[in-house]
Amino acid sequence: MKRVLIYVSALISFVGRSPTSAINRNGIVPPSRPIPASFFGMHIHHMVSPDGTNPLTPWPSVSVPEWRLWDARVTWPDLEPSKGRWKFDVLDRSIAMAESHHTEVMLTLGFTPLWASARPRERVGYNPGWAAEPSDIEDWRTFVLTVATRYKGHIRIYEIWNEPNLRDHYWTGSVSQMVELVHVAHDAIKSIDPTAIIVSPSATTRNGLPWLSEFLSTGGGQYVDVIGYHFYVNPAPPEDMVPLIHDVEQVMADYGEGDKPLWNTESGWADPKPFPSEDLAAAYLARAYILNWMAGVQRLYWYAWDNHGWVSLETTEADNRTLKSAGRAYGVLQEWLVGSRMVGCNSDADHTWTCELNRRGSPRWIVWNTGRTRPFVPPASWHATSVTTLLQAVRELNASSIAISPMPELFK
Repeated sequence: MKRVLIYVSALISFVGRSPTSAINRNGIVPPSRPIPASFFGMHIHHMVSPDGTNPLTPWPSVSVPEWRLWDARVTWPDLEPSKGRWKFDVLDRSIAMAESHHTEVMLTLGFTPLWASARPRERVGYNPGWAAEPSDIEDWRTFVLTVATRYKGHIRIYEIWNEPNLRDHYWTGSVSQMVELVHVAHDAIKSIDPTAIIVSPSATTRNGLPWLSEFLSTGGGQYVDVIGYHFYVNPAPPEDMVPLIHDVEQVMADYGEGDKPLWNTESGWADPKPFPSEDLAAAYLARAYILNWMAGVQRLYWYAWDNHGWVSLETTEADNRTLKSAGRAYGVLQEWLVGSRMVGCNSDADHTWTCELNRRGSPRWIVWNTGRTRPFVPPASWHATSVTTLLQAVRELNASSIAISPMPELFK
């Protein structure tokens, strides 16, 4: 029987984050430290309304430790719509809202305003000219310095650009031009706040691997503290993220950046539409978080809390308040994982996954099957006395066999 084994080894912490997972003959080595709350990131688009009235989205009823500000009306064109004219009201209110809920934000610096664009008439998926590089690099430097100065002590994490490998939407410049933008942003931000964390431009899907390789080969890695990537695999299941994560880690290692943290700064499902079921949506979200940590990813920012157009796997109803199954799963999974150490995971020939955790000396196991419901006999060595399905109550484990499905079950 073929079995993929994933084992643990000790990994050294780096600025509060352990390095990406090591790769050895046994597979992928998950981080050895306890899973932090900061692993759980989210996108929220409509927390602050453009006109300053009541927000379209109330603050989530589950914990949101990390918030990536993208598609939230705080890009460069939003903040500096014309040269020297600044509009910080939406970003100010977003930061105040986050701080009132003890949520850390990551600001993604992306898009070029029309007035600064090298190709203002260039057509892309968003507004014309926004995907081009700035015609004068000094305009970019001024923008970054202004933002970093205003938000020192309030924004600690800056990601430079979004999905630059998608030329029809986000970036039509060259890789070397992006490296220059990252270099300038790095120097500007660090001159204001040496403790700030710089996240690389986050390429996306398997098609982003060549872009990341060229970015690192051109020297971009020296200007970032974290490698960002978007591990979209839809319509495939979350398990397909694992080989893509492995390939990104290999590219990092090839260019001497394997010791840097790897963050999944955007993931979710936009396909299939409609999503097959609410239960499967919850299962996909939970499995994505479990498998990303297993594979060495140290943050995952889910896309998105209040998106009902592009995404098919939704976390809330149309009111942006009522939790769907996936939204509930986002909260429950934090209760399962935060503070636990992942000992390892394995998947067998029947596509049953078992992930062992240890929470302050107490072992527990998460089990699911990727494709069907089937009987599962918990090993006697577990001495498990209860089982909890992701969205159901705890029940006593009083049978020799229990049905498992694509929905993760917690044994302890």
